[in-house]
Amino acid sequence: MTTDKDTYHFDTRAIHAGQEPEPVTGAVMTPIFATSTYKQRSPGDHTGFEYARSQNPTRFAFEKCVADLEGGSKAFAFASGLSAGATVLELLESGSHLVAVDDMYGGSWRLFEAVRKRSANLQVSYVNPDITENIESQITDQTQMIWIETPSNPLLKITDLKYISKLAKSKNIITVVDNTFCSPYIQRPLESGIDIVVHSVTKYINGHSDMVGGAVITKNPQISEALEFLQNAVGAILDPFPSFLALRGVKTLPLRMHQHCVNAEKIAHWLDQHPKVEKTIYPGLGSHPQHDLARTQMNGFYGAMISVYLKTDMAGVRRALEKTKIFTLAESLGGVESLISHPVTMSHGSVPKERRDQLKISDNLIRLSVGVESVDDLLRDLDTSFGNI
Repeated sequence: MTTDKDTYHFDTRAIHAGQEPEPVTGAVMTPIFATSTYKQRSPGDHTGFEYARSQNPTRFAFEKCVADLEGGSKAFAFASGLSAGATVLELLESGSHLVAVDDMYGGSWRLFEAVRKRSANLQVSYVNPDITENIESQITDQTQMIWIETPSNPLLKITDLKYISKLAKSKNIITVVDNTFCSPYIQRPLESGIDIVVHSVTKYINGHSDMVGGAVITKNPQISEALEFLQNAVGAILDPFPSFLALRGVKTLPLRMHQHCVNAEKIAHWLDQHPKVEKTIYPGLGSHPQHDLARTQMNGFYGAMISVYLKTDMAGVRRALEKTKIFTLAESLGGVESLISHPVTMSHGSVPKERRDQLKISDNLIRLSVGVESVDDLLRDLDTSFGNI
């Protein structure tokens, strides 16, 4: 189905965009095309499908759907969120300078610091986006890219996307936004002038914790052409079966995200008053320093990620996290089930302690990925677990 965002609502496009019933059988769901190659009628005379790394109908359907939802012209699906990000970095020449938010997923930081600094002489300046002028102050003549997470991981800092876009365009710098924490239901950075959006599809887009994948979306023709080449040349493509799972999952994205956000906002306000909580970080709280920006930039929603400093030490955190029954102690986020994690030992374990200390990613910080269960059950589960502190 060819959809038009000016004609069809997001909820309709999430189900139909980029997909038509399979022409041979009329199958409503795009099949899993499990093939490595395709028959050619004559040498060089083919149907548009030559080899499955380059073309796969299942992957194409997912890519078209995600591109539509983000407001892009093209999307490219990858084997993981990190492989998506790594391929975006291939747009840069060796020795390029990149400005990035200081608070980001530990895997992205590891990719920049432990891989690309060595293999591509990537130079990175990290800035606190709470003060937007910080970003401009780090731009040099060698700066080729600005990399943003908003909300950031795990401290949920909000970056002004329109400001970043305007600044970057004036200096001919590529802008990249990791939109994993929001999904296109809440935030569409391309509409603010951002060049590239990156997702860990593993999270909200798929939403069921049963596959790993990544996606890159753009509406810039030159960037799109370069990414199409790199996806094929580097080869970290999304397999047909996880493409099928992601396409199935994205159909319920609006329903899931709405309930995620409703639950999270109620839990955040409850946590903000809990006697065992030192501080609650959530963009939907008036205490969040970028609350007003979040309200407008995130389309009236605030996401389903909450970070919490508990009034305890590492031993107390361990006791509390061992006792949850509905919140599952696990890596990742964005599934229908609620997860609870400890950044120091999990998502940000690869970040050196000195840097974690600078960012205030401390032993008593926990991160909640609020699912779609009964919010009353979730509150009771947290209250019971905090009783072990």
